[in-house]
Amino acid sequence: MKSHKKELWFNTSKRRELINITRDVESVVRESGVQEGLVLVNAMHITASVFINDDESGLHQDFEKWLEGLAPEKPYNQYRHNTAEDNADAHLKRTIMGREVVVAITNGKFDFGPWEQIFYGEFDGKRRKRVLVKVIGE
Repeated sequence: MKSHKKELWFNTSKRRELINITRDVESVVRESGVQEGLVLVNAMHITASVFINDDESGLHQDFEKWLEGLAPEKPYNQYRHNTAEDNADAHLKRTIMGREVVVAITNGKFDFGPWEQIFYGEFDGKRRKRVLVKVIGE
């Protein structure tokens, strides 16, 4: 069995962003040479997420509105965590959106349903963050 690991790095310009990383992960799978197996993609920061959904701008706006309704950024003093930081909302948003995805690989391609894409969700950005991609298989 083969194993291949790579880290993807991001510098976001805003506090919250959704970035389609499907092509980046596909590239790592190609590099690995794995034709049959699995790829794990996980955020390596507690205020970021990796998830699968549709790449549609209206849906992305809906995510922003929904997440902000569940865990609003401000006022900062509404969260006990925010005594030394101002990112409690980002921790909560990450919990809702998830830490990682695992995608099956068949014939060197993702076993995706229609419209499925892999996203990196940043909820406390404006600094360098990373995602781990681990491919295993034959």
